[in-house]
Amino acid sequence: MVPEEDVALVACMVNLHNVGTFNTDTGSKVGYLNELEKMLDKVLPHAMLKAKPNLESMIRTLKRDWAIVYDMRSGKNNSSFGWDKHKQLVVAEDAVWNSYIN
Repeated sequence: MVPEEDVALVACMVNLHNVGTFNTDTGSKVGYLNELEKMLDKVLPHAMLKAKPNLESMIRTLKRDWAIVYDMRSGKNNSSFGWDKHKQLVVAEDAVWNSYIN
């Protein structure tokens, strides 16, 4: 994924959530990918992102990455990880990273 596309995708997803039309709480999830495609086409017209397979894949990747960060910060592996609020990223000593990766 391209960072610019990630930022635009998340911004559009937040907008969809705030509008409430495609909020999973209301049970109206159908069609949200097509709406995201339209929104992203306005923001990134040359990216040519399609609901399937592009947006599905991007959302799957974001969910996977979110789960990893959530686990580091709040889950079973959170004791040695911190958060840099200025850089907005997970921080840890090198030994902690090496242990987590291996």
